[in-house]
Amino acid sequence: MKFSIGGPLKLAFRPWVEGLENIPAEGPAILASNHLSFSDSFFLPAVLDRKVTFIAKAEYFTTPGVKGRMTAAFFKGVGQLPVDRSGGRGAGEAAIKSGVDVIERGELFGIYPEGTRSPDGRLYRGKPGGLARVALATGAPVIPVAMIDTEKIQPPGKVMPKLMRPGIRIGRPLDFSRYNGMEHDRFVLRAVTDEVMYEIMKLSGQEYVDIYATAAKRQIADEAKAQKQALKEAQKEAQKEARKEAEQAEQQTEKDEKERSDS
Repeated sequence: MKFSIGGPLKLAFRPWVEGLENIPAEGPAILASNHLSFSDSFFLPAVLDRKVTFIAKAEYFTTPGVKGRMTAAFFKGVGQLPVDRSGGRGAGEAAIKSGVDVIERGELFGIYPEGTRSPDGRLYRGKPGGLARVALATGAPVIPVAMIDTEKIQPPGKVMPKLMRPGIRIGRPLDFSRYNGMEHDRFVLRAVTDEVMYEIMKLSGQEYVDIYATAAKRQIADEAKAQKQALKEAQKEAQKEARKEAEQAEQQTEKDEKERSDS
């Protein structure tokens, strides 16, 4: 099913790709990518000859109805692996185990170190959990990947995608064997993650922001809420002022009429 989906995607959008020679013909590797769009997990597998397994929210596979079944079939077809991410630390451990299982089968494991899509096209701080722990636990090389312009194809809230050419840059494999056996050292996990994010930044050309994307999304949501509240208060004040002016005008009219009648 991967090829039945990948073919039409490549034909319709004609994605360009650089660095395909950095993907090993066989053996395990971790593809660590920036995350701009829902479609990232479709375009990257579409340009590769090998299967890539990504982790996806379990809800994508369990939503009822025709649309839900079609979504589940589509995600399975492009190599998405359902993981329940609602359980905090337990969910994180499940994701790591899934990644290790994929690597131990000698396959390609795809992961987004930012943990969620960028809210504004910038590159955010990588989370020092899944990526670094899978890499250090398995010894698999980490291949940095940059998705280019995929956020412009189907921005949030848009149903129909825009036909345009996204790009994919694949960097050289990174070797972290010097940290073998240190997958539980938080400073090592941070160092590995930051090194990968630096390579992704160079490939993508994105502005780097040293906070987590989840925090940025909360900040953006809070700012939007504050702006909405400020607008609401301004509208109330404007309505209040308009009523006051209308009352004053009515009083002036009554006064003028009284003066004319008295005269």
